[in-house]
Amino acid sequence: MSASYDVVIIGGGHNGLVAACYLAKAGKSVVILEKEESLGGATVSQQVFPEFQARLSRYSYLVSLLPQKIIDDLGLSFETLGRDVASYTPEVDGGLFVSSDWNTQTQESFAALTGSDSEFSSWKSFYNEVLHFAQVVAPTMLGPLPTRSELRTAVSHPIWDALIEKPIGEVIEERFKNDLVRGVVLTDGLIGTFANAHDFAANRCFLYHLVGNSTGEWRVPKGGMGHLVKELTNKATSLGVTFKTSAEVTGISPERVVTCSDRRSYTGQYILANCAPQVLAKLMGTPVPESLEGSQVKINMLLHKLPRLKSGVDPRQGFAGTFHFDERYSDLQKAYAQSAAGIVPDVVPAEMYCHTLTDRSILSPELVDAGYHTLTLFGIHTPAALFDKDNEGTKKEITARLLRQLNTYLLDPIEECLAKNSDGTLCIEVKSPLDLEESISLPRGNIFHKDLSFPFREDGTPPSWGVETTHPNIFICGAGAVRGGGVSGIPGHNAAMAVLEG
Repeated sequence: MSASYDVVIIGGGHNGLVAACYLAKAGKSVVILEKEESLGGATVSQQVFPEFQARLSRYSYLVSLLPQKIIDDLGLSFETLGRDVASYTPEVDGGLFVSSDWNTQTQESFAALTGSDSEFSSWKSFYNEVLHFAQVVAPTMLGPLPTRSELRTAVSHPIWDALIEKPIGEVIEERFKNDLVRGVVLTDGLIGTFANAHDFAANRCFLYHLVGNSTGEWRVPKGGMGHLVKELTNKATSLGVTFKTSAEVTGISPERVVTCSDRRSYTGQYILANCAPQVLAKLMGTPVPESLEGSQVKINMLLHKLPRLKSGVDPRQGFAGTFHFDERYSDLQKAYAQSAAGIVPDVVPAEMYCHTLTDRSILSPELVDAGYHTLTLFGIHTPAALFDKDNEGTKKEITARLLRQLNTYLLDPIEECLAKNSDGTLCIEVKSPLDLEESISLPRGNIFHKDLSFPFREDGTPPSWGVETTHPNIFICGAGAVRGGGVSGIPGHNAAMAVLEG
């Protein structure tokens, strides 16, 4: 049994849905093929702990790169919420507090940590320069790729060299003196990326974390990530998009015939692959490109109360932004070296955030009244290779290490704050890179699908939307596109534009 469409989209994650909406609005017939029973991919919200009415953003969890233009173009009722607290990095008696507006409390925190105002001055100077870079680069993300020279001329500022031409580690070492401050800056170059501070992979990761919507602000999705999927699905349905779930794609022919596990086939004038380039290559029987492997442990937790902090900071403030722990610059570099040598780091750098301090809507009224909260923890420098021999055993080892490290900063051990299931087990879920590959098809757990790319094309190369493959009329529309990393919808938009332009 076969059917023909203008566009066949492989994968029903948010980028595939964005592409489908734009194409259907333009009058194209579109089908989305999704191997799971439901749409959403990495942007789903799920009731992770069945006994509790809490819908967690199970995989992706914050939004920075999703342009407001996409929300407006598609008429989505999707809101993101700002946070007054940018980050808190505890020491047993103090730490570093950074508000979103760098208020007096932030200045005082820098001074208490470092003994002077110079580090705070360096912080303001550096991030104001990064803001300039973001304000130039962000508007280019929804157009054809600029050349390196075009974008450099547009930025017209020394921050170009700091972010593009010099290793970010070298820049951090030049601009900042304090080990903890250096680490807080570097973390944006390492989330999901296994790299030394002096590797340009860290530069690219840092850039994508700081340019979103011209501000780089990481905002909380109201209702969780699943609300974005719901809005996109409703819009696509209203526009006449066809959905085929439980339809795992098994092959793609050069004639753009897509076959599925149920023996049905779909022919498209265009095919958009909302899957990793490695997955597309396997489906087409072409050489599979290599890339960095994923390097994070994701831990989802449900708490019946927030733990108190030894530093004395109110937990409602301490956990409201990104809560860094053991992410000093030296911690990060040591952890990288140990993991690269195949050793679980002595200290696993990590960060957390509490969705429910900003948005309580993901909890039932009963859980809200009882004071429940969620915590999402991201362990850094835990590459897939560490889990190959014993995935479950390594997860247990790293989880125990992370909770032990976290407890050094808490008055209330985290285990005493976790909700319990009726069988006495704790409400904690751990996902390794191998689990992410198994559950949502991220190659080796790489949340960006492949190595990130700078958001430009080299001088002298052909015009491009950053979505093209070596096969005419077959485009990447997922995170593996150029300008594809993160929850952005950008590659979905750009693949749709490439189709309509063609």
